[in-house]
Amino acid sequence: MAEQLGMHPETLRNWVRQSEIDGGVRPGTTTSDAQRLAELEREVRELRRANHILKTASAFFAAELDRPTSR
Repeated sequence: MAEQLGMHPETLRNWVRQSEIDGGVRPGTTTSDAQRLAELEREVRELRRANHILKTASAFFAAELDRPTSR
């Protein structure tokens, strides 16, 4: 069948397997769950980056406030 469709047999096998998972016939991570996980992982990376920036900025400004001023 895969040859008639012009694809590698493993590609077709993967498509069928994922279709069975999405249909609840086979256990595994559904396509929608995998997409949601990827979105959440991306969001976590962005939040960690923002948190790092905020921590760095607060440390910088705290050091500036502690620095003696010249008269």
